[in-house]
This record gives sequence, C-alpha cells and structure tokens, in this order.
Amino acid sequence: MMLKAFFPTCCASADSGLLVGRWVPEQSSAVVLAVVHFPFIPIQVKEFLAQVQQASRVGVTVLGTWCHRQQEPEEGLGRFLEGLGAIFSHEPWLQLCRERGGAIWSGKVVQRLMPPGVPGEHQVMLVFYDQRQVLLSQLHPSATLPDHQAGDAPASAGGLAAVFDTVARSEALFRSDRFDEGPVRLSHWQSEGVEASILVELAKQAAGPTCLLLSFLLSILSAIGACRLFRLWPLPFICSKLSTCEQVRHRLGHLSLVFSTQKAENPAQLMRKANMFVSVLLDVGLGLALLTWLHGEDRTGQLADALVPVADVRGSLIPESSGWGWDWVLGRERHCYLASTHLLCLQRVAEELQHLLQWLMGAPAGLKMNRALDQVLGRFFLYHIHLWISYIHLMSPFIERILWHVGLSACLGLTVALSLLSDIIALLTFHIYCFYVYGARLYCLKIYGLSSLWRLFRGKKWNVLRQRVDSCSYDLDQLFIGTLLFTMLVFLLPTTALYYLVFTLLRLLVVTVQGILHLLVDLVNSLPLYSVGLRLCRPYRLAAGVKFRVLEHEAGKPLRLLMQINPLPYSQVVHTYRLPSCNCHPRLSWSSLCRKLFFGELIYPWKQKESKQD
Repeated sequence: MMLKAFFPTCCASADSGLLVGRWVPEQSSAVVLAVVHFPFIPIQVKEFLAQVQQASRVGVTVLGTWCHRQQEPEEGLGRFLEGLGAIFSHEPWLQLCRERGGAIWSGKVVQRLMPPGVPGEHQVMLVFYDQRQVLLSQLHPSATLPDHQAGDAPASAGGLAAVFDTVARSEALFRSDRFDEGPVRLSHWQSEGVEASILVELAKQAAGPTCLLLSFLLSILSAIGACRLFRLWPLPFICSKLSTCEQVRHRLGHLSLVFSTQKAENPAQLMRKANMFVSVLLDVGLGLALLTWLHGEDRTGQLADALVPVADVRGSLIPESSGWGWDWVLGRERHCYLASTHLLCLQRVAEELQHLLQWLMGAPAGLKMNRALDQVLGRFFLYHIHLWISYIHLMSPFIERILWHVGLSACLGLTVALSLLSDIIALLTFHIYCFYVYGARLYCLKIYGLSSLWRLFRGKKWNVLRQRVDSCSYDLDQLFIGTLLFTMLVFLLPTTALYYLVFTLLRLLVVTVQGILHLLVDLVNSLPLYSVGLRLCRPYRLAAGVKFRVLEHEAGKPLRLLMQINPLPYSQVVHTYRLPSCNCHPRLSWSSLCRKLFFGELIYPWKQKESKQD
C-alpha cells in the first residue's frame, strides 16, 4: 500500500512535533495542514482541534509525528514521538522524519489494527505543496490543462478537489501565529505573522455603512421606476426600444448586486461581484475621461470647426465679423454654433438624399426603369425628405440642450454615453429607416405575390390551416388574371428592387454604426476585468489543475514530488467569468440576415419576441 502525504513546504524546516491534518480515505492520502510543537498538553491539543473542526467543519485530527533531526540528534526523541501514537490514536499513523543536513527524508505508515500475516508498515509518497497558493486558489475542474513540460506529470483535478477543499476550509487553523500566547504553538504558512493590511481593514469597516447607504438609494430609484406613472402607455414601449434605458436598467442591476448587504455564498459569486464592481469603475472612469477630453483644450470647438466644411451648404450661420471667441469651454455661443453646425450637417444629408432620389428618377447606371412607377416612388420619397427638413427645423431650438445632456451623460459611464449616441443616431436617421421600411414592404409584397402566382401556374396553393403547399385546380379566368398580374409584377420588380437595394444599403450603414457602438457597450459590460487582472498578476488564484515535478526518486527512499499549480488560460478565464450583457439587441446569424434581406423582411434595431413575425 502506497500512501500519499501532502506536506506543506513551509513546514519543511519546522521543529519536531505532531502532524495535524485530514485523512482522505477515498484517495488513500493525508493532507498535512500544520505541525504542533513542544511543549504541549494533549488534552489542550484535542480541545483546540475540536474548536477548529467545529469552526471549519473539516475532520482535522492528529495524523502522526514529525521529526526534524537538524538540531535535535538525540536518539530518545524518536522513541518519544512513537509513544505519542498511544495518546492520539489514529489509524493509520504517519511518521515523517528529516535527517541532519535536510537532504535525507524518511517516512512510513504504521497500522496497529491489522490481521495476522498482513504487514503493518507501508511506504509513503511525499507531495510538497505551497499552502498559501492552494489556500487562495480556486480549482476549475472543467478547464483544459496546458501542455506540461518534460519531466512533469499532470494530474486530474477531480482527485485533488479534496486537497484544495481541505486547505480552503481550514482557514480557522491559520489564524494563529508564533506571537499568540495560546496553549498550542503551530507552524503553518502564517506562523511567522498573519497577513493583514491597515487599508484593507479600514475598507472592510467602511464597506458596511457604504453598502447600506447605496442600497437604500438604489431601492429608492427602483421604487421610483416602478411607479404607475412610468407604466402608462407608451412609456414602457418607448423605454424597451431605447438602448439608453436598457443600459441604465442593466447598470442599476449590477449596482444592486454589488452593494447588496448579503455576503457571497461561494467563490464564483464573489468573483462575479468583483468583476461587476471593476466594470462599473472602469465604465465611470472612461466616461469622466471622455467628458474631460471633450471639454478640455477646446476640443468642442475643434469638433465644430471640423464639421463646418461638411455643413457649409447655404453659408455659415455665424458671420465672420460676429466676434465670438473660441476661448470659452462651455459658453452659450459655442453651443449655439455647434447646434447650428449640426443643423447644417443634417440639412446636407437631406440634400444628398434629394440628389440620390433625382438620380434614381432618371436612368441610374444606364438602367431602363418603369418611368411611371419611378416617378411615383421618387416624388413620394422627396415629400418625406421635405417633412424631414421641417422636422429638423422644429428640432433646432433643442439641439443645444441635447448636446449638453449628451456630454453630461458621460458622468454615468461610457456605456450610457454610447447608448445615448446610438439612440440619437436612430432618431436623426429616422427618415432613412422610413425609406427602408417603405421599400422593404413594397419589395416583400411583390416577392410574395410572385411566389404565390408561380404556385398558381403549377396548380398549387398555400394551405394556411395546415401550413403546407397543396394541389388545387384553377379555371381559365383565374389563370388569365394570374398571368396578367404575374407579368405586371415581373416588369415592375426591377424598379422596386433598385429602390429597395439603395435604401437597404443606407439602412445597413446606419445599423453597422449602431452595431459597433453596441459591441463597445457589450465589451465594457461583459468583460471580466478583475478575473483577467487576477490571472495576470496572481496566476495561481485561478487554477486549471496541477502538475507534479519529481524532486527525488531513489531506491529505499520515499518518492518526493512537488505540486505546482497550472493557471487557467486567458480564453478560459473570459469564457468562465464573462458577465451577462443586457441582450436588448437582435442576434442574427449571417444566413438569417441574408434570408431577410433577400425576401424583404424588416431588420429591426431592437430585440423582437420569438412569436413576432415580420
């Protein structure tokens, strides 16, 4: 029988005494946690271990004896240590010894209650481990182990879960050091002094009142949001379609979880809270940096100057002799100028759309279109552009305030500012969305009409009740009318398809810009920055498994191995601790997107219910 003894490296130089730890019979292994030194009273040692066992709920007991003969070469010490087995009865009884010089180790397992004919002594395989790293690490059994080096032996995480769990739950045993005046003197990873920080202790003391205050404020905000006034139609519908409202609701959920007074039940939940807290801090920090960058060093004026050549259609709204100074950072004149510049830019976009429609109403790219339908569609869209210009003029008095609130929203975080920018882009390109809807609906009507008439020629029809294609007999009048309709739709399809293609490309351009903004928001929301930083600074905290390195393998001596922790790969860290996003945007595959574009189905900028049909 070969017994595995997991021995902490911090106890290798400890004085002689008793080995305290846990026996794992399923793995035929013993996990040594500490060494009890002389002098001691056996009854006090038993009471101390009983207190530790009650606090940690781990079967901590005396496993055997530890003999370090570097400073104590007396021959009677070994006999005295062997006699301790009668006081602390444990089966099997472990005996480890380190000879003078530190290079010679010996060990054996003694079992007294053995049947006759069975040897009572067995060999021991020593496995050294870093107690601090094992205590602070979290084992991930589902992770893929990286390639081990030559001479290293990988181990499965399942068999080592008991070792990691024993060390992690025995934290109550490591709270005492050599400066404590207790009845029992121990050697473990904190025996030279308990690790502590004044700043950490102050933060812990201040965390309780701060969490209570913030949770109270968040509960007030939640109560205001749940008021009946905000449930009146169409406020719930509008809020569900705006990215800003969804992002604010998502961040409020994060803050409610982070500042909750309930403690984390497991390390995974604690890691999730830490990732959310770091994500919120980074979000607010980036937002304040963006706000400082926009209103510092005349960046707002430079942005307006950059937009002037694009917007210069009817001449500048501000004469050169106006004498307005660009030395002010947040002056009213600058906001008026910037608002007027954006107004001119939007008018320039409207005029470009007018030129595009006039090009389509002629002979675009030399194509011969149906002139009557072409003129009707062109005038219809030109009228909508006229309505859009009127809408811009109505919005011009409010653009100054809109720009101010857009810049101020960065105080709530970069993601809120990006979401608000996405909503503003959606509002400012509403006419392009209307053009896309009109063209898509007309194109979809013709496509489905042609498919229905094509089934008519083949003597088939669509059964609505059974959702399938059935055979059907048509008379001569139905075939004649179907032929006329099919011919008209076929010859009118190129004109409709061209308008649909142009406005779909414009719509896809807007959706692409919004998609980039949404990707940035999801990246800040879901990236586990704390876990990635922990993997970078302290790789052993996130363990994917372990590997063993052979220290000594000679005949007649116990096999000595060194257990080292394999860190979790970065990809697995991101995959394991990735935070959930707000999921307010549609998730379409490329095949689904191409199918929708070909058949003229609408591509909504928000997430639809599964039962929704375009």
